[in-house]
Amino acid sequence: MESFIISHGYLALVVLAFIEACCIPIPSEVTFGFAGALAGGLLHKPGDPHLNIVAVILLGTVAEVLGSFVSYAVGKAGGRPFVYKFGKYVLISKSDIDRTDRFFAKHGDIAVPIGRAMPLIRTFVSLAAGIAEMTFWRFTLFTALGTLVYSAVLAGLGYAVGSAWHSVANGFQYAAYVLLVVVVVAVAVFVYHRLKVLKRDKLAESDTI
Repeated sequence: MESFIISHGYLALVVLAFIEACCIPIPSEVTFGFAGALAGGLLHKPGDPHLNIVAVILLGTVAEVLGSFVSYAVGKAGGRPFVYKFGKYVLISKSDIDRTDRFFAKHGDIAVPIGRAMPLIRTFVSLAAGIAEMTFWRFTLFTALGTLVYSAVLAGLGYAVGSAWHSVANGFQYAAYVLLVVVVVAVAVFVYHRLKVLKRDKLAESDTI
């Protein structure tokens, strides 16, 4: 992910944010945080992207809102059975949907902006809104608000880290790669966790049969 963002800049940010909002569990913390760090000056070598923090926040928010429309449409058209049947192919477990649905049922429409600003819940709240047949324009407004807050916070934190890292690591050409290693490990742990959840759900289903 980090090499994709380094190589393609804003395009990579938009693609990753869109895909994540389509309910393919890509860690958005890495996407926005790393893009923000690049905007803050994490890497300053010839050919490195020079990102603007405001553009990172706005483009990422728009991409996630557009991707959330896909998830919303799938939830509204296919409903829970469709998600249960095909979600596993994109690392979405039954427990993910059940947990998000309970969150949505408890908080109502306000669950959308809150959920879009929360890790774990945020990826699946659009599906729950579609399943609950929330009106499209309310969904759009609340999704945009929650996503804007989330992307601004993460990108802002990344920006602060990038700025500090550049000043501290000035003259030490390999220092930035320490953060890249952290990113790679975070992604690996994320995927491993998703696979464990899917396996646990599968075992639970077999025990109830």
